[in-house]
Amino acid sequence: MPDAYTKLLLSEDQIPTHWVNLLGDLPGDPLPPLHPGTMQPAGPDDLSAIFPMALIGQEVSPEPEIEIPDEVREAYKLWRPTPMYRARRLERELGTPAHIYYKYEGVSPAGSHKPNTAVPQAYENARAGIGKLTTETGAGQWGSSLAFACRLFGLECEVFMVGSSYDQKPYRRSMMQTWGATVHRSPSEQTQAGRANAGSPTGSLGIAISEAVEVAAQNEDTNYSLGSVLNHVLLHQTVIGQETMLQMELAGEEPDIVVGCVGGGSNFAGLAYPWLRRKLRSNPSSPTPRFVAAEPAACPTLTQGVYAYDFGDTAGLTPLMPMYTLGHGFVPPPVHAGGLRYHGDAPSLCALVKAGAIEARAFRQNETFEAALRFARTEGIIPAPEPAHAIRAVIDEAEAAREAGEERVILFGLCGHGHFDLAAYDAYLAGTLEDPEFSEADRDAALAALPAGAPALA
Repeated sequence: MPDAYTKLLLSEDQIPTHWVNLLGDLPGDPLPPLHPGTMQPAGPDDLSAIFPMALIGQEVSPEPEIEIPDEVREAYKLWRPTPMYRARRLERELGTPAHIYYKYEGVSPAGSHKPNTAVPQAYENARAGIGKLTTETGAGQWGSSLAFACRLFGLECEVFMVGSSYDQKPYRRSMMQTWGATVHRSPSEQTQAGRANAGSPTGSLGIAISEAVEVAAQNEDTNYSLGSVLNHVLLHQTVIGQETMLQMELAGEEPDIVVGCVGGGSNFAGLAYPWLRRKLRSNPSSPTPRFVAAEPAACPTLTQGVYAYDFGDTAGLTPLMPMYTLGHGFVPPPVHAGGLRYHGDAPSLCALVKAGAIEARAFRQNETFEAALRFARTEGIIPAPEPAHAIRAVIDEAEAAREAGEERVILFGLCGHGHFDLAAYDAYLAGTLEDPEFSEADRDAALAALPAGAPALA
């Protein structure tokens, strides 16, 4: 590979044939999800009301790899493999000896990484004879991805979009409707959960999840589909990291640092888990690669949450999961990174943070947009507000490499473009973008309502 390359490309026959399952490599004993009514470990039957058995099987599978169905790989060919870039112009702008690489998932039809799991979820539901999927969406990236995937496999799609993002990003709603989805502003009047949370008009992912689960549970031909947090969702995203392993081979380098933004964990896991598995199996005490998870300071789940069993939604309809949480009743401030406004995180990711295998950092809204502009003005791509958090962490790492005089290799996930987020860029450029404050009082009040009867976690 010549030294002057910018893009590192793979061919369609290099799309991964299996998803990577990290469950068997996690540190410590596995902690099961708990049934919301009995507080006992939840089994496959407890999930079958809203998920098909094939996805439940992936959720609980101990197998280290799970084969990707041919029909899913065929659909992946619409955008996979995705390109990886060497950010040479950003390196020059920063004056750093670091080598910066980014995996760009914005080339998918929906403009983000989310179709990687939307497609297999729609496929397995269609195979199971389901007619409609319900879901939540924050910034609209997941909702538009599921709308696209449902269209591929002949399913109806109903989306509850978090109120603040519904107002901020009207063209994401148009995108979902273009693919045939029905979209509601959440909290809505459509559900009991929505009506009960009318006093929180900006909404949250937790409220929107409650609405979508409620509709799915009440209709036999309808299932629920989740865009992050659960094991099978993170599993599907590992096509990202597997491709970067081949692309880093082409570059002749190995990452010293792997960086991703975190809301529920699917984007970060998709990039990091294949690399993490290799490290955990070969040399877990090695100082490299380090793994850095970047989250918003206004919703700092990993950096200021508590490790406890909590519901995945606001109404308490989902199983309880062991995770860092701000409390299922916590409603984050309406930052533009709508996909990161979630009170919890994926249990597997939380276990890795707790074990010290992943570092978590929180960034304020304005400093992430400052990083996004530096990136856009050098590399050309306008990032979504979510990966702008990763870019902020990358710039910090690159500047640290400059100060140390070390040629460190940084790999990060650019999980989507910001073409539907230009109102946020307008506000930043006009100097009117706010830095919403994280409320410790609101967090403490939400944590006081953690479900009673759940076992305490050390």
